[in-house]
Amino acid sequence: MPFEGSFEDRLALRDLLDAYADAVNRADSEAWAATWDEGGRWSLPGFGIFEGKAKIVDTWRAAMRAFPDIVFRAWPGSIEVHGETAAMRSYTEEIFLREGTLHRTLGTYDDVCRRIDGRWLFAERRFRPLPQLSKSEVQS
Repeated sequence: MPFEGSFEDRLALRDLLDAYADAVNRADSEAWAATWDEGGRWSLPGFGIFEGKAKIVDTWRAAMRAFPDIVFRAWPGSIEVHGETAAMRSYTEEIFLREGTLHRTLGTYDDVCRRIDGRWLFAERRFRPLPQLSKSEVQS
């Protein structure tokens, strides 16, 4: 079943995902960092695996300099709570300008979240880009 666990836990995990997306849209590194566990792990194909909150946040700050105007949206595909850990799959859309051209990237995250001191945080995020359709493919 794609959604299991208490309503309160699933809502708190959705709030975590929404807080992450909001922080990206506002380029707020402190709010974005607040979504991560200290021992977090972030996997981005083509860029590497980043371990530890400090390294993850430093990497994100550097990357965001290339995306001053970005719209980031995320929505859950599944949330499964098992005690103090949860698995969440989410889908993402990023829309941004680069050199005057509008770009759109779709992807999915497979996450492991942990409840620490009563608060859900990302312990691991594994990103996978989804295949992109060309403008001509979309129009046909």
